[in-house]
Amino acid sequence: MNAPQFDPAERQQRLARRLAAMQCVLGTESGALREGILRRVVGLTLEASGCRLPLGAPARVETRSHHWIDAEVVGFSGERTFLMPAADLQGVLPEARVIPRRGGSEVRVGRALLGRVIDSNGQPLDSAGPLRLNARAPLHGIPINPLRREPIRSPLDVGVRAINAALPIGRGQRVGLLAGSGVGKSTLLGMMTRYTEADVVVVGLIGERGREVREFIEGILGESGLRRAVVIATPADRPPLARVHAALRATAVAEWFRDQGHDVLLLMDSLTRYAHALREIGLSVGEPPTTRGYPPSVFARLPALIERAGNGSRGSGSITAFYTILTEGDDLQDPIADAARAILDGHVVLSRRIADSGIYPAIDLEASVSRVVPEITDAAWRARIARLRQLISTYNSHRDLISIGAYQRGSDPRVDEAIERWPQINAFLAQDVSVPAPLADSLRALEELTAERRERRAPERSAEASA
Repeated sequence: MNAPQFDPAERQQRLARRLAAMQCVLGTESGALREGILRRVVGLTLEASGCRLPLGAPARVETRSHHWIDAEVVGFSGERTFLMPAADLQGVLPEARVIPRRGGSEVRVGRALLGRVIDSNGQPLDSAGPLRLNARAPLHGIPINPLRREPIRSPLDVGVRAINAALPIGRGQRVGLLAGSGVGKSTLLGMMTRYTEADVVVVGLIGERGREVREFIEGILGESGLRRAVVIATPADRPPLARVHAALRATAVAEWFRDQGHDVLLLMDSLTRYAHALREIGLSVGEPPTTRGYPPSVFARLPALIERAGNGSRGSGSITAFYTILTEGDDLQDPIADAARAILDGHVVLSRRIADSGIYPAIDLEASVSRVVPEITDAAWRARIARLRQLISTYNSHRDLISIGAYQRGSDPRVDEAIERWPQINAFLAQDVSVPAPLADSLRALEELTAERRERRAPERSAEASA
Protein backbone atom coordinates (compact mmCIF):
# COMPACT_ATOMS: atom_id res chain seq x y z
CA MET A 1 0.00 0.00 0.00
CA ASN A 2 1.37 3.41 -0.92
CA ALA A 3 2.22 5.80 1.92
CA PRO A 4 -0.17 8.78 2.24
CA GLN A 5 1.00 12.00 0.63
CA PHE A 6 1.04 15.13 2.81
CA ASP A 7 0.70 18.61 1.39
CA PRO A 8 3.70 20.68 2.63
CA ALA A 9 1.52 23.76 3.07
CA GLU A 10 -1.04 21.81 5.10
CA ARG A 11 1.71 20.32 7.25
CA GLN A 12 3.12 23.77 7.88
CA GLN A 13 -0.28 25.02 8.95
CA ARG A 14 -0.67 22.10 11.35
CA LEU A 15 2.71 22.81 12.89
CA ALA A 16 1.82 26.49 13.21
CA ARG A 17 -1.44 25.62 15.02
CA ARG A 18 0.39 23.28 17.38
CA LEU A 19 3.01 25.92 18.10
CA ALA A 20 0.33 28.50 18.82
CA ALA A 21 -1.41 26.09 21.18
CA MET A 22 1.87 25.38 22.98
CA GLN A 23 2.56 29.11 23.27
CA CYS A 24 -0.86 29.60 24.78
CA VAL A 25 -0.29 26.85 27.34
CA LEU A 26 3.18 28.09 28.21
CA GLY A 27 1.98 31.64 28.36
CA THR A 28 -0.74 30.86 30.88
CA GLU A 29 1.04 28.24 32.96
CA SER A 30 4.75 28.97 33.04
CA GLY A 31 4.51 32.69 33.79
CA ALA A 32 5.53 33.99 30.33
CA LEU A 33 2.23 35.77 29.84
CA ARG A 34 1.49 37.20 26.42
CA GLU A 35 -0.11 40.59 26.98
CA GLY A 36 -2.59 42.32 24.74
CA ILE A 37 -3.82 45.87 24.26
CA LEU A 38 -7.37 47.10 24.76
CA ARG A 39 -8.46 48.64 21.47
CA ARG A 40 -12.16 49.33 21.87
CA VAL A 41 -15.04 49.27 24.37
CA VAL A 42 -18.58 48.93 22.99
CA GLY A 43 -21.24 48.63 25.65
CA LEU A 44 -20.13 45.74 27.83
CA THR A 45 -17.79 44.23 25.23
CA LEU A 46 -14.01 44.74 25.33
CA GLU A 47 -12.01 44.35 22.12
CA ALA A 48 -8.32 43.55 22.53
CA SER A 49 -5.49 42.68 20.17
CA GLY A 50 -2.23 40.84 20.71
CA CYS A 51 -3.46 38.22 23.19
CA ARG A 52 -4.40 34.98 21.48
CA LEU A 53 -6.58 33.22 24.04
CA PRO A 54 -9.05 30.35 23.66
CA LEU A 55 -12.78 30.81 24.17
CA GLY A 56 -13.63 30.97 27.87
CA ALA A 57 -10.09 31.84 28.95
CA PRO A 58 -9.80 34.28 31.89
CA ALA A 59 -7.95 37.59 31.59
CA ARG A 60 -7.43 40.86 33.44
CA VAL A 61 -7.71 44.44 32.23
CA GLU A 62 -5.70 47.23 33.87
CA THR A 63 -7.48 50.37 35.08
CA ARG A 64 -6.35 53.94 35.64
CA SER A 65 -5.61 53.31 39.33
CA HIS A 66 -3.47 50.25 38.44
CA HIS A 67 -6.14 47.88 39.63
CA TRP A 68 -7.32 44.93 37.57
CA ILE A 69 -10.76 43.96 36.29
CA ASP A 70 -11.45 40.29 35.71
CA ALA A 71 -12.77 39.38 32.27
CA GLU A 72 -13.39 36.31 30.12
CA VAL A 73 -12.96 35.64 26.42
CA VAL A 74 -16.41 35.33 24.85
CA GLY A 75 -15.48 35.51 21.15
CA PHE A 76 -12.93 36.59 18.58
CA SER A 77 -12.78 37.83 15.02
CA GLY A 78 -9.51 37.89 13.11
CA GLU A 79 -6.87 39.48 15.31
CA ARG A 80 -9.44 40.91 17.73
CA THR A 81 -10.40 39.13 20.93
CA PHE A 82 -13.76 39.93 22.56
CA LEU A 83 -13.90 39.90 26.35
CA MET A 84 -16.72 40.38 28.82
CA PRO A 85 -15.88 42.04 32.18
CA ALA A 86 -16.94 40.53 35.51
CA ALA A 87 -16.99 43.95 37.23
CA ASP A 88 -17.77 47.59 36.45
CA LEU A 89 -15.57 49.25 33.83
CA GLN A 90 -14.89 52.38 35.87
CA GLY A 91 -11.33 53.66 35.29
CA VAL A 92 -10.56 51.66 32.14
CA LEU A 93 -8.41 53.67 29.69
CA PRO A 94 -7.67 53.24 25.97
CA GLU A 95 -4.62 51.08 25.22
CA ALA A 96 -4.95 49.40 28.62
CA ARG A 97 -2.98 46.22 29.24
CA VAL A 98 -4.82 42.91 28.89
CA ILE A 99 -3.06 39.87 30.34
CA PRO A 100 -4.12 36.22 30.69
CA ARG A 101 -5.03 35.04 34.17
CA ARG A 102 -4.35 31.65 35.71
CA GLY A 103 -6.87 29.52 37.61
CA GLY A 104 -10.01 31.08 36.19
CA SER A 105 -11.59 27.76 35.21
CA GLU A 106 -11.48 26.40 38.78
CA VAL A 107 -13.18 27.38 42.02
CA ARG A 108 -11.99 26.88 45.57
CA VAL A 109 -14.22 24.56 47.59
CA GLY A 110 -14.27 22.85 50.97
CA ARG A 111 -16.38 22.23 54.07
CA ALA A 112 -15.45 25.70 55.32
CA LEU A 113 -18.06 27.03 52.85
CA LEU A 114 -20.91 25.74 55.04
CA GLY A 115 -22.69 28.61 56.73
CA ARG A 116 -21.07 31.23 54.49
CA VAL A 117 -22.33 33.74 51.92
CA ILE A 118 -20.03 34.43 48.96
CA ASP A 119 -20.20 36.25 45.63
CA SER A 120 -19.54 35.05 42.09
CA ASN A 121 -15.77 35.33 42.61
CA GLY A 122 -15.84 33.30 45.82
CA GLN A 123 -15.25 36.33 48.04
CA PRO A 124 -17.13 36.42 51.38
CA LEU A 125 -20.09 38.77 51.60
CA ASP A 126 -20.66 38.09 55.29
CA SER A 127 -18.57 39.21 58.24
CA ALA A 128 -17.35 35.75 59.24
CA GLY A 129 -13.74 36.29 58.19
CA PRO A 130 -11.68 34.98 55.27
CA LEU A 131 -12.24 31.57 53.73
CA ARG A 132 -9.57 28.90 54.02
CA LEU A 133 -10.21 26.43 51.24
CA ASN A 134 -7.66 23.94 49.93
CA ALA A 135 -9.68 21.88 47.42
CA ARG A 136 -10.57 22.96 43.90
CA ALA A 137 -13.34 22.03 41.48
CA PRO A 138 -13.79 22.81 37.76
CA LEU A 139 -16.04 25.80 37.15
CA HIS A 140 -17.67 24.23 34.10
CA GLY A 141 -17.84 20.72 35.55
CA ILE A 142 -16.84 17.34 34.14
CA PRO A 143 -19.51 15.47 32.15
CA ILE A 144 -20.77 12.21 33.68
CA ASN A 145 -21.30 9.18 31.48
CA PRO A 146 -25.11 8.80 31.44
CA LEU A 147 -24.77 5.03 31.77
CA ARG A 148 -22.87 5.47 35.02
CA ARG A 149 -25.42 7.70 36.70
CA GLU A 150 -27.33 6.10 39.52
CA PRO A 151 -31.08 5.92 38.74
CA ILE A 152 -33.66 7.78 40.81
CA ARG A 153 -35.25 5.22 43.10
CA SER A 154 -36.17 6.87 46.43
CA PRO A 155 -38.45 9.81 47.32
CA LEU A 156 -37.04 12.91 48.98
CA ASP A 157 -38.84 14.54 51.90
CA VAL A 158 -39.00 18.29 51.14
CA GLY A 159 -41.27 19.18 54.06
CA VAL A 160 -44.06 20.59 51.84
CA ARG A 161 -47.30 18.58 52.03
CA ALA A 162 -48.58 19.18 48.51
CA ILE A 163 -45.25 18.26 46.93
CA ASN A 164 -44.50 15.31 49.23
CA ALA A 165 -47.87 13.66 48.67
CA ALA A 166 -49.13 14.73 45.22
CA LEU A 167 -45.90 15.69 43.39
CA PRO A 168 -43.29 13.38 44.96
CA ILE A 169 -39.70 14.36 44.24
CA GLY A 170 -36.98 11.75 43.84
CA ARG A 171 -33.49 12.02 45.27
CA GLY A 172 -31.42 13.36 42.38
CA GLN A 173 -34.31 14.89 40.42
CA ARG A 174 -34.13 18.27 38.61
CA VAL A 175 -37.33 20.31 39.03
CA GLY A 176 -38.45 23.74 37.84
CA LEU A 177 -40.56 26.16 39.89
CA LEU A 178 -42.60 28.15 37.35
CA ALA A 179 -44.34 31.30 38.48
CA GLY A 180 -44.84 34.97 37.80
CA SER A 181 -43.48 37.69 40.04
CA GLY A 182 -44.80 37.92 43.59
CA VAL A 183 -46.46 34.49 43.75
CA GLY A 184 -44.20 33.00 46.44
CA LYS A 185 -41.24 31.31 44.72
CA SER A 186 -38.66 32.50 47.24
CA THR A 187 -40.88 31.58 50.20
CA LEU A 188 -41.34 28.05 48.86
CA LEU A 189 -37.58 27.79 48.32
CA GLY A 190 -37.01 28.83 51.93
CA MET A 191 -39.40 26.16 53.18
CA MET A 192 -37.60 23.46 51.23
CA THR A 193 -34.22 24.78 52.39
CA ARG A 194 -35.20 24.37 56.04
CA TYR A 195 -37.21 21.15 55.84
CA THR A 196 -35.62 19.00 53.10
CA GLU A 197 -33.70 15.92 54.17
CA ALA A 198 -30.32 16.83 52.68
CA ASP A 199 -26.78 16.88 54.03
CA VAL A 200 -25.84 20.13 52.30
CA VAL A 201 -27.92 22.93 50.77
CA VAL A 202 -26.41 25.16 48.06
CA VAL A 203 -28.41 28.31 47.25
CA GLY A 204 -27.67 30.41 44.18
CA LEU A 205 -29.34 33.84 44.22
CA ILE A 206 -28.78 34.91 40.62
CA GLY A 207 -29.79 38.35 39.37
CA GLU A 208 -32.44 39.04 42.00
CA ARG A 209 -32.99 42.30 43.89
CA GLY A 210 -30.18 43.16 46.27
CA ARG A 211 -32.46 43.73 49.26
CA GLU A 212 -33.83 40.20 48.88
CA VAL A 213 -30.45 38.62 49.62
CA ARG A 214 -30.46 39.59 53.28
CA GLU A 215 -34.20 38.98 53.59
CA PHE A 216 -33.79 35.47 52.22
CA ILE A 217 -30.83 34.64 54.47
CA GLU A 218 -32.22 36.08 57.70
CA GLY A 219 -35.98 35.84 57.25
CA ILE A 220 -36.49 32.76 55.07
CA LEU A 221 -33.37 30.63 55.42
CA GLY A 222 -32.80 31.38 59.09
CA GLU A 223 -29.84 30.64 61.34
CA SER A 224 -30.52 26.90 61.53
CA GLY A 225 -30.86 26.59 57.76
CA LEU A 226 -27.69 28.57 57.09
CA ARG A 227 -25.55 26.22 59.19
CA ARG A 228 -25.72 23.48 56.56
CA ALA A 229 -25.98 25.82 53.56
CA VAL A 230 -23.73 27.66 51.14
CA VAL A 231 -25.17 30.83 49.59
CA ILE A 232 -23.77 32.33 46.37
CA ALA A 233 -25.37 35.74 45.84
CA THR A 234 -25.00 37.98 42.79
CA PRO A 235 -27.68 40.71 42.60
CA ALA A 236 -29.16 42.17 39.42
CA ASP A 237 -26.78 45.17 39.36
CA ARG A 238 -23.75 42.95 38.76
CA PRO A 239 -22.43 42.49 35.19
CA PRO A 240 -23.88 39.61 33.16
CA LEU A 241 -20.65 37.59 33.32
CA ALA A 242 -20.73 37.75 37.13
CA ARG A 243 -24.30 36.42 37.13
CA VAL A 244 -23.32 33.57 34.81
CA HIS A 245 -20.31 32.71 36.97
CA ALA A 246 -22.50 32.70 40.10
CA ALA A 247 -24.72 29.98 38.60
CA LEU A 248 -21.68 27.99 37.48
CA ARG A 249 -20.00 28.37 40.89
CA ALA A 250 -23.11 27.25 42.76
CA THR A 251 -23.30 24.15 40.57
CA ALA A 252 -19.56 23.47 40.98
CA VAL A 253 -19.85 23.68 44.79
CA ALA A 254 -22.82 21.28 44.72
CA GLU A 255 -20.86 18.88 42.50
CA TRP A 256 -17.92 18.86 44.91
CA PHE A 257 -20.12 17.98 47.90
CA ARG A 258 -21.84 15.30 45.80
CA ASP A 259 -18.47 13.78 44.93
CA GLN A 260 -17.74 13.61 48.67
CA GLY A 261 -20.77 11.32 49.05
CA HIS A 262 -23.28 13.90 50.33
CA ASP A 263 -26.91 14.32 49.33
CA VAL A 264 -27.09 17.93 48.14
CA LEU A 265 -30.09 20.19 47.63
CA LEU A 266 -29.34 22.83 44.98
CA LEU A 267 -31.71 25.80 44.85
CA MET A 268 -31.17 28.33 42.07
CA ASP A 269 -33.19 31.54 41.98
CA SER A 270 -33.47 32.06 39.13
CA LEU A 271 -32.76 30.17 35.91
CA THR A 272 -34.45 32.97 33.99
CA ARG A 273 -31.95 35.57 35.24
CA TYR A 274 -29.15 33.22 34.20
CA ALA A 275 -30.66 33.09 30.71
CA HIS A 276 -31.01 36.88 30.67
CA ALA A 277 -27.29 37.22 31.45
CA LEU A 278 -26.43 34.80 28.64
CA ARG A 279 -28.64 36.82 26.30
CA GLU A 280 -26.81 40.05 27.18
CA ILE A 281 -23.45 38.42 26.50
CA GLY A 282 -24.56 36.81 23.25
CA LEU A 283 -26.08 39.98 21.82
CA SER A 284 -23.03 42.02 22.86
CA VAL A 285 -20.70 39.89 20.74
CA GLY A 286 -23.02 39.95 17.73
CA GLU A 287 -25.06 36.74 17.99
CA PRO A 288 -28.31 36.92 16.02
CA PRO A 289 -31.43 37.19 18.18
CA THR A 290 -34.08 34.50 17.76
CA THR A 291 -37.10 33.83 20.00
CA ARG A 292 -37.89 36.98 22.01
CA GLY A 293 -34.35 38.22 21.51
CA TYR A 294 -32.61 35.13 22.92
CA PRO A 295 -29.61 34.04 20.81
CA PRO A 296 -29.19 30.33 20.00
CA SER A 297 -26.33 29.88 22.49
CA VAL A 298 -28.74 30.42 25.42
CA PHE A 299 -30.73 27.30 24.54
CA ALA A 300 -27.48 25.35 24.19
CA ARG A 301 -26.10 26.40 27.58
CA LEU A 302 -29.28 25.77 29.58
CA PRO A 303 -29.03 21.95 29.31
CA ALA A 304 -25.28 22.17 29.87
CA LEU A 305 -25.97 23.71 33.29
CA ILE A 306 -28.96 21.56 34.27
CA GLU A 307 -27.39 18.24 33.27
CA ARG A 308 -24.60 18.81 35.80
CA ALA A 309 -27.11 18.20 38.61
CA GLY A 310 -28.68 14.85 39.43
CA ASN A 311 -27.28 11.61 40.79
CA GLY A 312 -23.60 10.85 40.45
CA SER A 313 -21.92 7.56 39.68
CA ARG A 314 -22.01 4.61 42.05
CA GLY A 315 -20.50 5.47 45.42
CA SER A 316 -21.06 9.23 45.17
CA GLY A 317 -23.95 11.34 46.45
CA SER A 318 -26.74 13.17 44.68
CA ILE A 319 -27.84 16.67 43.70
CA THR A 320 -31.57 17.33 43.87
CA ALA A 321 -32.00 20.66 42.10
CA PHE A 322 -34.83 23.20 42.08
CA TYR A 323 -34.64 26.02 39.52
CA THR A 324 -37.06 28.93 39.71
CA ILE A 325 -38.28 30.12 36.32
CA LEU A 326 -39.95 33.51 35.99
CA THR A 327 -42.88 33.34 33.57
CA GLU A 328 -43.28 36.85 32.21
CA GLY A 329 -46.92 37.86 32.27
CA ASP A 330 -47.76 34.45 33.80
CA ASP A 331 -47.17 32.96 30.34
CA LEU A 332 -46.19 29.29 30.70
CA GLN A 333 -45.16 29.31 27.02
CA ASP A 334 -42.32 31.73 27.74
CA PRO A 335 -39.25 30.54 25.75
CA ILE A 336 -37.12 29.81 28.84
CA ALA A 337 -39.99 28.09 30.65
CA ASP A 338 -40.80 26.03 27.57
CA ALA A 339 -37.16 25.02 27.03
CA ALA A 340 -36.64 24.20 30.72
CA ARG A 341 -39.74 21.96 30.88
CA ALA A 342 -38.26 19.84 28.10
CA ILE A 343 -34.96 19.43 29.97
CA LEU A 344 -36.04 19.06 33.59
CA ASP A 345 -37.47 15.98 35.30
CA GLY A 346 -40.63 17.81 36.32
CA HIS A 347 -42.04 21.21 37.14
CA VAL A 348 -44.15 22.81 39.87
CA VAL A 349 -46.40 25.65 38.72
CA LEU A 350 -47.38 28.37 41.18
CA SER A 351 -50.71 29.99 40.27
CA ARG A 352 -51.54 33.64 40.81
CA ARG A 353 -55.23 32.73 41.00
CA ILE A 354 -54.56 30.32 43.87
CA ALA A 355 -52.30 32.85 45.60
CA ASP A 356 -54.98 35.54 45.31
CA SER A 357 -57.40 33.18 47.07
CA GLY A 358 -55.09 33.12 50.09
CA ILE A 359 -53.67 29.61 49.69
CA TYR A 360 -49.90 29.30 50.15
CA PRO A 361 -47.89 27.70 48.71
CA ALA A 362 -49.97 28.40 45.60
CA ILE A 363 -49.24 25.09 43.85
CA ASP A 364 -51.35 24.31 40.79
CA LEU A 365 -51.47 20.51 40.81
CA GLU A 366 -53.25 20.33 37.45
CA ALA A 367 -50.42 22.13 35.64
CA SER A 368 -47.58 20.49 37.61
CA VAL A 369 -45.91 17.15 36.99
CA SER A 370 -43.16 14.96 38.42
CA ARG A 371 -41.72 12.61 35.79
CA VAL A 372 -40.20 10.15 38.26
CA VAL A 373 -43.45 9.22 40.04
CA PRO A 374 -43.58 5.68 38.58
CA GLU A 375 -40.05 4.97 39.87
CA ILE A 376 -40.50 6.19 43.46
CA THR A 377 -44.14 5.33 44.31
CA ASP A 378 -46.28 2.20 44.58
CA ALA A 379 -49.63 1.53 42.91
CA ALA A 380 -51.72 2.62 45.91
CA TRP A 381 -49.88 5.95 46.15
CA ARG A 382 -50.31 6.62 42.44
CA ALA A 383 -54.01 5.82 42.68
CA ARG A 384 -54.48 8.40 45.45
CA ILE A 385 -52.60 11.02 43.41
CA ALA A 386 -54.85 10.31 40.41
CA ARG A 387 -57.92 10.50 42.64
CA LEU A 388 -56.92 13.93 43.98
CA ARG A 389 -56.20 15.24 40.49
CA GLN A 390 -59.62 14.05 39.30
CA LEU A 391 -61.38 15.90 42.13
CA ILE A 392 -59.48 19.13 41.44
CA SER A 393 -60.01 18.87 37.67
CA THR A 394 -63.72 18.19 38.08
CA TYR A 395 -64.22 21.19 40.37
CA ASN A 396 -62.20 23.56 38.17
CA SER A 397 -64.05 22.52 35.01
CA HIS A 398 -67.34 23.54 36.68
CA ARG A 399 -65.97 26.49 38.66
CA ASP A 400 -67.87 29.16 36.74
CA LEU A 401 -71.22 27.38 37.10
CA ILE A 402 -70.60 26.77 40.80
CA SER A 403 -69.55 30.36 41.51
CA ILE A 404 -72.72 31.88 39.97
CA GLY A 405 -75.00 29.25 41.51
CA ALA A 406 -76.03 27.76 38.15
CA TYR A 407 -75.03 24.22 39.04
CA GLN A 408 -77.80 22.10 40.53
CA ARG A 409 -76.70 19.54 43.10
CA GLY A 410 -77.50 16.00 42.04
CA SER A 411 -76.82 16.65 38.35
CA ASP A 412 -73.45 14.87 38.45
CA PRO A 413 -72.24 12.75 41.40
CA ARG A 414 -68.61 13.51 40.56
CA VAL A 415 -69.19 17.26 40.73
CA ASP A 416 -71.17 16.86 43.95
CA GLU A 417 -68.27 15.02 45.55
CA ALA A 418 -65.75 17.58 44.32
CA ILE A 419 -67.83 20.41 45.80
CA GLU A 420 -68.18 18.55 49.08
CA ARG A 421 -64.46 17.89 49.39
CA TRP A 422 -63.24 21.24 48.09
CA PRO A 423 -62.70 22.82 51.55
CA GLN A 424 -60.65 19.79 52.62
CA ILE A 425 -58.62 19.99 49.39
CA ASN A 426 -57.80 23.65 50.04
CA ALA A 427 -56.82 22.82 53.62
CA PHE A 428 -54.58 20.04 52.30
CA LEU A 429 -52.81 22.34 49.82
CA ALA A 430 -52.31 25.22 52.26
CA GLN A 431 -49.41 25.08 54.70
CA ASP A 432 -47.98 27.52 57.20
CA VAL A 433 -44.42 28.56 56.38
CA SER A 434 -43.17 27.77 59.88
CA VAL A 435 -44.73 24.28 60.11
CA PRO A 436 -43.05 21.39 58.25
CA ALA A 437 -45.03 18.50 56.82
CA PRO A 438 -42.98 15.28 56.95
CA LEU A 439 -43.41 12.72 54.19
CA ALA A 440 -45.21 10.18 56.38
CA ASP A 441 -47.72 12.79 57.62
CA SER A 442 -48.27 14.03 54.07
CA LEU A 443 -49.11 10.53 52.85
CA ARG A 444 -51.58 10.00 55.70
CA ALA A 445 -53.27 13.31 54.88
CA LEU A 446 -53.55 12.30 51.21
CA GLU A 447 -55.02 8.92 52.16
CA GLU A 448 -57.66 10.54 54.38
CA LEU A 449 -58.50 13.12 51.73
CA THR A 450 -59.03 10.60 48.93
CA ALA A 451 -60.65 7.82 50.97
CA GLU A 452 -63.95 6.53 49.64
CA ARG A 453 -66.95 7.81 51.62
CA ARG A 454 -70.32 6.17 52.18
CA GLU A 455 -73.44 7.75 50.73
CA ARG A 456 -74.81 10.11 53.35
CA ARG A 457 -78.48 9.37 52.50
CA ALA A 458 -78.08 5.60 52.90
CA PRO A 459 -79.40 5.56 56.53
CA GLU A 460 -82.48 7.58 55.48
CA ARG A 461 -83.28 5.15 52.69
CA SER A 462 -82.90 2.15 55.00
CA ALA A 463 -85.29 3.79 57.52
CA GLU A 464 -87.87 4.42 54.81
CA ALA A 465 -87.57 0.79 53.63
CA SER A 466 -88.14 -0.57 57.14
CA ALA A 467 -91.21 1.64 57.53
